[in-house]
Amino acid sequence: MPEYRTRPSFPSRPGGSSPYITSAIGIEETQGRARARRSSLFTRTIIWVTGLVCLAFLLGSLAQAWTNSQLTQQLRATQAQTQQAQSYRDYLAQQANRYQDPAVIAKEAREQLGYVRPGERPVVIVGSKQTSSQVPSPDRKTAPSQNFWQAWWNIFFGS
Repeated sequence: MPEYRTRPSFPSRPGGSSPYITSAIGIEETQGRARARRSSLFTRTIIWVTGLVCLAFLLGSLAQAWTNSQLTQQLRATQAQTQQAQSYRDYLAQQANRYQDPAVIAKEAREQLGYVRPGERPVVIVGSKQTSSQVPSPDRKTAPSQNFWQAWWNIFFGS
């Protein structure tokens, strides 16, 4: 069998030297130190990722709390409006029930509209604090109504 010559293996670097530039000046980095640096980089990366995830959860929680606060304020405002509307509805229902009574209707017609029953004579008391509102008596005849322009002519030039 023919013998093959094997090449002698020579290390490209002297034994125990590292490929880093620092080895040329005599500051060599040991494998343990390199492993520790890689481990430290991995640990820092994990810490940063964990911190960012926690920050995202915190911001999400704050946004949700703010939204809940806004919705609670809107709910309170709407409940207050509903309460006011219900109070006004109750007031109107009381007024409607009050005006079902014929005596109340007659009283309001007399006081506010100046109505009188047949055979009665209205009495108007004119005071210094009240404006006079005269109710024409049924005995008095009203003058024939003039048209609009005739009334203005009479105001400015007399009749």
